Amino acid sequence: MKMLNQEETKRITDKVLSLTKADECVVTMLGNRTGNIRYARNAVSTAGLVEDTQLAVSVAYGKKQGTASINEFDDKSLEKVVRRAEDLARLAPENPEFMPTPDKAEFRATQTFSAKTDAIDPEYRAQVAAYSIEACKKNKLVAAGFFTDQSAFETIANSKGVFGHQQRTGVDFTCTVRTEDGRGSGWVRRDANDVARFDPREAADVAIEKALRSVDAKALEPGRYTVILEPAASADLMAFMFGSFDARSADEGRSFLSKKGGGNRLGDKLFDEQVNIWADPWDKDVPVMPWDAESLLPRERMDLIKDGKVANLGYSRYWAQKMGKRAIATPGNIIMAGGSKSTQELIASTKKGILVTRTWYIRMVDPQSVLLTGLTRDGTFYIENGKIKHPIKNFRFNESPVTMLNNIDELGKPEVLAGDESPFQLLVPAMRVRDFNFTSLSDAV
Repeated sequence: MKMLNQEETKRITDKVLSLTKADECVVTMLGNRTGNIRYARNAVSTAGLVEDTQLAVSVAYGKKQGTASINEFDDKSLEKVVRRAEDLARLAPENPEFMPTPDKAEFRATQTFSAKTDAIDPEYRAQVAAYSIEACKKNKLVAAGFFTDQSAFETIANSKGVFGHQQRTGVDFTCTVRTEDGRGSGWVRRDANDVARFDPREAADVAIEKALRSVDAKALEPGRYTVILEPAASADLMAFMFGSFDARSADEGRSFLSKKGGGNRLGDKLFDEQVNIWADPWDKDVPVMPWDAESLLPRERMDLIKDGKVANLGYSRYWAQKMGKRAIATPGNIIMAGGSKSTQELIASTKKGILVTRTWYIRMVDPQSVLLTGLTRDGTFYIENGKIKHPIKNFRFNESPVTMLNNIDELGKPEVLAGDESPFQLLVPAMRVRDFNFTSLSDAV
């Protein structure tokens, strides 16, 4: 199915809204075209293109709600999905936290679409795979990777005049390179909404270099060490923390931002002064949709952490009404200020430490402190006098990103990442951190 434009989705959503006699109605449309290529053991294993468009209708009678979805858009099908939503609403119990759909709002467009990304074809995908496969064959290495590109549109509308339509694009690439004997492993991840910012040769070279350098890893005693976390490593840890910047979970005592005796820690200094984190839908590196599809509220620039202090918490429409606050749309991205140094420059200014390429198999231990456990993987190295001295065996760690962001020595240059554990687009730096807690060794490569 071709991607629908604004005129086409407006016609469909207007038709749906005209068909219902419910007290209110919300319509969302999501369409995407996703191309992919996957390879392993230096050979392509799968490749394809998936297209899909879905329409969801949510109606309410008083506080009783019903939602139905469909992927057919002729008039008969549209009427069918509306009636199904209405039937479900009549059967549903009242929602004690029901909030009426919001009034009409203006959405300032964000730069989420790239024509070059939208034009990616099978030949381009094949070339991405070929770069790493051919380079690995020359170096007697084994490559496994996955590249996806997506073009999509999102449309929202409601019975109070809200309407928004926008296209978005993105690419995601991961590659693992191993030595033929399995003793060395390297990994890389790259994300971008504009494929012009993605260099498959550079990405493959990073994974290849790490694989070659990680052979004959030596054991280092577990303990607390200064570490340099590459952006992907720090992002997957911090992702567990960002979901806690919600006023309700803090007020109800369910997060690290809860205050003993009740309330939240808004305004408290919980992090190093170097820590500045915000959301901005118009950021040129990680632009996101200008609305939150769940609340239908316009997104806005919002500080989360300012000079180490908790600057803002998110308020859903229900919790904002209950607490007498202003409702805030859920952010779509998280941006952390960094410095100008590359990871290599951070290494050069480190007397002793450990370089971590990737954190993996991360699990929550304690939500109240965001204590996490997980493993390093795919390239862990010992640093001495500003140089990588030798590879080391991987560790299990027990650490909290809250503690980690209190022990920052220096921040490097931020990079764009989707984040394996995060619903957000991320722009985060490499960072040098003191006293990172490694608890045991791992035999994994």
